[in-house]
Amino acid sequence: MKKIKELVSDKEPSGSKRSDKWPRIRKAHLAKSPTCAVCGGSKKLEVHHIRPFHLHPDLELEDSNLITLCENKADGVNCHLLFGHLGNFKSFNTNVRRDAALWDKKITHRPKGERE
Repeated sequence: MKKIKELVSDKEPSGSKRSDKWPRIRKAHLAKSPTCAVCGGSKKLEVHHIRPFHLHPDLELEDSNLITLCENKADGVNCHLLFGHLGNFKSFNTNVRRDAALWDKKITHRPKGERE
């Protein structure tokens, strides 16, 4: 059933077993970085692995390989999917930190419309 859900959701199948330390590392990361690196949102947060866990299980617990992204779809955008996976969960973005900082700046400084 899990494999079927992964195929339907277009997410990469999980081949490696997560470390039993992962829940603690995830919680600590979210305490340190409690908002989406792209939009600043604080709902539906994911701790995203920059180098994918299924390809680099040795980096699973490395803080330097983690970034907080949301799946909140605020303003119609799923930051985790778009910036972390370039729009496809079978892909990944090794430049996600740079891209997130660039778009965070754009969003923070976006012009306001006359009607807002």
